[in-house]
Amino acid sequence: MEEMVLQAKNISKSFGITRAVRNVSLDFKKGEIRGLIGENGSGKSTFVSMLAGILPIDKGSFILEDEELKIKNQVEANRKGISIIVQEMGTLPGITVADNIFLGSENQFIKFGIKKTSSMNRAAAKLLEQYGFGHISASTMIDHYNFEDRKLIEIVKATHFNPKILIIDETTTALSQYGREELYKHMERFKNNGRTVIFISHDLTEVLEHTDYISVLRDGELIDTVESNNVNEDDLKRLMVGRELKSRYYRTDFGGNISGEVVMSVENLTVPEEIDEINFELHKGEILGFGGLSECGMHEVGKAIFGASFDRSGTVKLENGKTVNSVPDAIKNSIAYASKDRDNESLVCNSSIRDNICLPSIGDLSQNGILSSKKMNEHALKHAQLVSVKMTGIDQFVSDLSGGNKQKVVLARWLGKDSDILVLDSPTRGIDVKVKADIYEMMSDLKRKGKSIIMISEEIQELIGMCDRVIIMKSGKISGEFLRDEQLGEEDLIKKMV
Repeated sequence: MEEMVLQAKNISKSFGITRAVRNVSLDFKKGEIRGLIGENGSGKSTFVSMLAGILPIDKGSFILEDEELKIKNQVEANRKGISIIVQEMGTLPGITVADNIFLGSENQFIKFGIKKTSSMNRAAAKLLEQYGFGHISASTMIDHYNFEDRKLIEIVKATHFNPKILIIDETTTALSQYGREELYKHMERFKNNGRTVIFISHDLTEVLEHTDYISVLRDGELIDTVESNNVNEDDLKRLMVGRELKSRYYRTDFGGNISGEVVMSVENLTVPEEIDEINFELHKGEILGFGGLSECGMHEVGKAIFGASFDRSGTVKLENGKTVNSVPDAIKNSIAYASKDRDNESLVCNSSIRDNICLPSIGDLSQNGILSSKKMNEHALKHAQLVSVKMTGIDQFVSDLSGGNKQKVVLARWLGKDSDILVLDSPTRGIDVKVKADIYEMMSDLKRKGKSIIMISEEIQELIGMCDRVIIMKSGKISGEFLRDEQLGEEDLIKKMV
């Protein structure tokens, strides 16, 4: 008989009038990888945040190896053998890689009140080498590394002490295929060592492939726990949303002509060590995709177009003859930008939904330099409801929202501005299948209205399914271009990526 390691008994959590988790009871076995899925706002992250000491429990209890847990913070959780890798950034800036890895357990390197930095660096370097991340230097400031490398560092930080429970909360959305494979490898290692992994992901294919059992939450309640080998994606979708979902939600039109009207011309766009002499045109009513491997430069293209890149050269010229050289230029000329790193670059998390949505439209909502609270409230509520943000109200802080609802606030902000050109970097990252379908429909609707969209994505099928044209990048340069075609396949794009 498989040994039980963790029990959740009647776990509940509310935020104001919102009941995020409602009387959830679950049992977890040793040597198991358990998937935890549900729509955005279903309570997944709230549930594991309580287990990891990030949030206090309102009601119920967690029992780990017959002992009730009384955890006040993440450090205490680590000491009890519970670790978490979060979806967004989980490392601290301004300190070294080694400091991040051993954060909360530095005492092992302190002798006579003095921290032995060299010993800590050697220990961290040894771990990085063991994990296959030898390209990362233990003594280097963590700010030097990109988003994916910092997630790899988090894997080491969260697992080097061999916790009993490892929680992975939508981490794969921030990783390239290489990073994902590394994570899967360590998940299997944990399972084989009799440890337990709780794996949260919106990618149902990877959940089915890399779990033993899957528990489904909906509106904060446990719907069912199923064996991964006995279900398929459609089964999971039905459990998640409570009804049948169309398995195909991409565009079904092919053979249409791209408008001859050019709304943006990009010439010799260059950012040192990122992108080199990028040239392309964006047409009216076009969805133009950018794809490639994680570090190909495509994400920097979006920033550079919006005037947000440091030391950019080249020209971004609009239909009206004006050029974009800064973020104010872009906003003034009806360009929107949604960054891949939404918490740090697209949102003010410690501010309200209302303020976030209204931010780029401040000029439109004021009269004689005076902001109208009534106009702001009406504007924010209208566009939050338009994209179905799950919220207690527009005064709710964005930091309290799930990842998918944060993304909805980003989109609501630019829909409210009625921008003509939208640069969307990874718009469906960490988004559930229903919200993905809503975003795709929104993009199709904007296209029908003559808006132009640049969609940057690491999901090849998304690019093929939604774009009129796809530009592939490799090593900071354009390596290929494809027109929308029913015969276009993933292998066609991959050949230009590698």
